[in-house]
Amino acid sequence: MSELTASLEDYLEAIWVIGLDEKVVRVKDIARFLHVRAASVIGALKSLVEKDLVVHQRYGYVELTRKGKVAAKEIYRRHELLTKFFHEVLGLDIDIAVEDACGIEHYIHQETADRFVEFMEFMETCPLKEKTGFSSFLDFIKEGTRPQARRKAVQK
Repeated sequence: MSELTASLEDYLEAIWVIGLDEKVVRVKDIARFLHVRAASVIGALKSLVEKDLVVHQRYGYVELTRKGKVAAKEIYRRHELLTKFFHEVLGLDIDIAVEDACGIEHYIHQETADRFVEFMEFMETCPLKEKTGFSSFLDFIKEGTRPQARRKAVQK
């Protein structure tokens, strides 16, 4: 995927996401999803066709190739993972989390993305997660006090 620009990654992800809900993906669907003109979509599709990531005939549907599906799923996975981390772990508003994930997903190294996956899976399945500092972080953001400070305040 290193040969893809951030913009082309956005197009691949859009095709993937639209395809999750719709039987077919059209140029107008992609344009609406990305808030761009149809002419921009057609230009991007030409590049994606040249890279063997999509199949598109003039006035026809847009389909991901096998290679395109692999790339699109990875881009989408990074986006979802970053959004979840920003929203659930850092406590950011979902709109900010989505916006920041969109910006970062194109530049994050694969090893970093894999580590995020491992971290999130660990945190979701760890039986001791309530005893970790991570579970108290959102309370710290909301209340401004550290867990130890709250315990002392409760004991008094």
